[in-house]
Amino acid sequence: MLVEEIMNTELLYLYPGDSIGKALEYIDKHKIRHVPVVDEHLVLTGIVSDRDIRDASPSIFHTRSQEEHLKKPVSRIMTFPVITANPLDVVEETAVVLYKNHISALPVTGAQDKLLGILTESTVLHTLVELTGAHQPSSRIEVKAFDQPGELAALTSIFHRMQINLISVLVYPGKDNVSKYLAFRVQTMDPREVINELKEAGYEVSWPRIPGMNE
Repeated sequence: MLVEEIMNTELLYLYPGDSIGKALEYIDKHKIRHVPVVDEHLVLTGIVSDRDIRDASPSIFHTRSQEEHLKKPVSRIMTFPVITANPLDVVEETAVVLYKNHISALPVTGAQDKLLGILTESTVLHTLVELTGAHQPSSRIEVKAFDQPGELAALTSIFHRMQINLISVLVYPGKDNVSKYLAFRVQTMDPREVINELKEAGYEVSWPRIPGMNE
């Protein structure tokens, strides 16, 4: 899945000369946390967040200072340069960018840094949940297998033989560097029968932990 498929294209933005008060109004009115800042050609010049406003605000006990602060331009507090995404970036890779940089929003830009949309961590999280199928009535079965060619095919053949539909498969390495774990999301609410089949085939089922079956 690509960024262009899930990014928000209903653009809300500010100009560098707009006041901090206007930025705060945007954030409160539209229930958002970030507002891109652009020039007259929609070229991205910065981004301002609710945290930027909060960190730069004077004490609430100084009313006059607060009023003067809100009149200042957003260019005084905006973040630049901005970490951005491209419409053709893969969603999973974009999630890594958000995670590694400890940020919760990415403006999406095209040619000459023109603003096209914005991608937030909540949108990415929602998308990843849908991709894994965790929001559907289903069961999760986690199997430990050897890290060698053919293991995934061998495992999926068991589900095929039992006519159990696979919703998604996630693979991650084991700590010993010779094994891996495969987390299957399957379209059944009672996985006990397929768990028995997996064990008879010699696989270790690490999840779910069902009393009497994980011993």
